[in-house]
Amino acid sequence: MDKTSLASALGAPSVFGQSQFAFVRGNAFEARVKADGGAELLRLVHEKLDRDAEPPRDTQAPDLTADGPRGRTARTELALREATGAAAWTLLDHPMLALDVAGSPAFLEPDAVVVHPDGSWTVVEIKSFPVLDGSADPAKVGAAARQAAVYVLALEELAARLRPAPRVRHRVLLVCPKDFSNLPTAAAVDVRKQRAVTGRQLARLTRIEEIADALPEGTCFAPDRPAEELTAAVEAVPAAYAPECLSACELAFHCRARSRAAGAVTTLGRQARAELGGLATVDDVLAAADGAAGDPDDPAVAALRRAAELRAEALGARAGTLEAACR
Repeated sequence: MDKTSLASALGAPSVFGQSQFAFVRGNAFEARVKADGGAELLRLVHEKLDRDAEPPRDTQAPDLTADGPRGRTARTELALREATGAAAWTLLDHPMLALDVAGSPAFLEPDAVVVHPDGSWTVVEIKSFPVLDGSADPAKVGAAARQAAVYVLALEELAARLRPAPRVRHRVLLVCPKDFSNLPTAAAVDVRKQRAVTGRQLARLTRIEEIADALPEGTCFAPDRPAEELTAAVEAVPAAYAPECLSACELAFHCRARSRAAGAVTTLGRQARAELGGLATVDDVLAAADGAAGDPDDPAVAALRRAAELRAEALGARAGTLEAACR
């Protein structure tokens, strides 16, 4: 489904996307990295990942234009087949890859894929965050590594269909601006750990057909349906909102509103939800803290009641101090 359109139809549009300034800056930096047929980019790949190969000279950059994502995916696969046996450096600019996610193809667009003279493939990720004095923000580097790992998985699916199957390198190239300039610098990032984690997560996903079989007959997520019907359709799919969803899902604002209306403790975060055990709503938590509900032998209930006692003592002491000061 188009979750962005669905969120807008539900009255809770997502606010994903970079600022216009960041978008323009990122595009300008990427254009600089790929200028002159990607000469600088290929030089960085050679320097950081494949120094034993011949330096890039007469490189290839096939045209990947096609109609629609499926057409672009097929054109990318054809270009990779041809480049793998060419024994030359080849740069694929914004190829389109397909990855099976729970039984449905997800179309992915890496910044670039480089085919080495030995036929191996490397993912290139270009980011606009800077590398200052040789180091970058670890959180941003980690996010880039996870993103690149997904591309590696998609390339491995494609490589498995070729004979002989080419090698997909697990060391990707991360290209960023150097210091406060617009000059590119690069580092090789090993994404084997991120690739393994993502692979396990994908393997555990519930298949789409299983989710569809569990839905009521006639459930439809078309954005042109009435809001009440769309809300009922979305509610038919179980969801557990947490603040982390705001950075990953277009329907996060809708789910947050529903979660708050239900008083679910997941609104406070997954850690709070885990610590509260079987107390699923804020009302349950308050009742347990007041002693009106809950099993006293439950560690979560006991901790809440102790916290309530300490709070009452602190408030009482403060009230006594204020009264004495007023006298």
